Amino acid sequence: MCLIVFAYNIHPAYPLIIGANRDEFFDRPTAPLGWWKDHPHVLAGQDLQAGGTWMGITDTGRFAAITNFRDPSRTKQNAPSRGALVGDFLCSDTSARKYLEQIRQSAEAYNGFNLMVKDGTGLFYYANYQDRIQRLCAGVYGLSNHLLDTDWPKVKKTRKGLTSLMEQDLVNEEAIFTLLADQQPAPDALLPDTGIGPAWERLLSPVFIRSTTYGTRSSSVILMGKNGQVRFSERTFDVSGYCGRISETVIL
Repeated sequence: MCLIVFAYNIHPAYPLIIGANRDEFFDRPTAPLGWWKDHPHVLAGQDLQAGGTWMGITDTGRFAAITNFRDPSRTKQNAPSRGALVGDFLCSDTSARKYLEQIRQSAEAYNGFNLMVKDGTGLFYYANYQDRIQRLCAGVYGLSNHLLDTDWPKVKKTRKGLTSLMEQDLVNEEAIFTLLADQQPAPDALLPDTGIGPAWERLLSPVFIRSTTYGTRSSSVILMGKNGQVRFSERTFDVSGYCGRISETVIL
């Protein structure tokens, strides 16, 4: 997952609203959103190359998501899969904070990551390059390939967009997908410098990324209602940007 924008305890009907884009190389094999055969209480897509997932929920309302922290100068060869951090939480019954405390003990072994986990006790965030567990308060947040709420153009843009949507009584799922579909690159003067060069910074700067080898593979919207109902919608895309599959699941 490379962009997550979410509103936590802001909307009166939805304690958690999430919009997210997963960006990846198009030749990396992936299973779309679905219930896992080996863990039928887990609803998530799946990385078929390394295992694990980038974002998912369970039928009891547990949630987890991860983004990579972009810093090629600190890349570790043969590091363990970061997607397993999401899958392992969803498959366990360990509390969110305790799980992050456990992960923290071996976090240096992984390449950079931002991990969000939620259970009945709250929503928590941990970045291994920051090494601090945070229990998040009510607010609208954005997360890409740096730390939470880093002032990148696409983070600012989607946070502002989601904040305006929170002023409506009914959450418009289609409007969130529209936010996630924005292909406008950021001005060169506002591009971050993460060590990958201006051309790649420019290519990765839109909310929705397009190229012949790498881009936005899926967009997801999750609405967690105060009534206990959860709606998880995913749209998957091919290299042309064509939306080839739409998945919608409601959990009571």
